[in-house]
Amino acid sequence: MYAQRNATTAPRPRQGFNRPAPVRLRMALIMRKGMDFGSLGDMETALRFDGVSLAPISTGDASLVSGGVTVLATATADDITGGRVKGVVVPGGATDEAGVAQTKALLALAKDQGLPVLAFADGVTLTAEAFGVTADAPGAVFQGGKVALINDRAELSAVVATIS
Repeated sequence: MYAQRNATTAPRPRQGFNRPAPVRLRMALIMRKGMDFGSLGDMETALRFDGVSLAPISTGDASLVSGGVTVLATATADDITGGRVKGVVVPGGATDEAGVAQTKALLALAKDQGLPVLAFADGVTLTAEAFGVTADAPGAVFQGGKVALINDRAELSAVVATIS
C-alpha cells in the first residue's frame, strides 16, 4: 500500500537510531535498597553505552525493588568466584545491617578474585573499607590494592576500556 505511493509520509525504518552498544563484558551490579550513583548521575546507562552488561546481584529482599519495579537477580556470588563476571559495580544505598554485611561479603569475593570494583556515591567509602584503602570521590575503581578516582563520565569510559 505505502510501497505503491511516492509519498514522503510513508513509514521508514530509522537506521542507526538508538542502537544498543555491542556488549564487551558482563559485570555484577550489587543491588542495594535506594540505589544511588551520586553526582555522576545514571551510571547504569553510561556503563551500557560503554558495552557493559549489568547482572544484578541481590543483597536481600529489600534490594530487589528499585524505583517501584521488582528486579530479578541474574547473578550470584558463584558468578564472581567462577569468573562469569569481569567486575563488580557498587552503587550507594541504604545502610541496613544485613545489606551492608552481604555487600561486604561480595566485595571480599571480588577482591580475592582480583576483579575490578567500580564504586559510586557512598559505595566508595564502603568499598574502600573492604579494600583497606582510602578514597574520597564521586566514583572510584578498586583493583589489586590500588584505587583510581572517577570524577566524570569520560574517566569512567577510560577505566571501562581497560577492563577485559
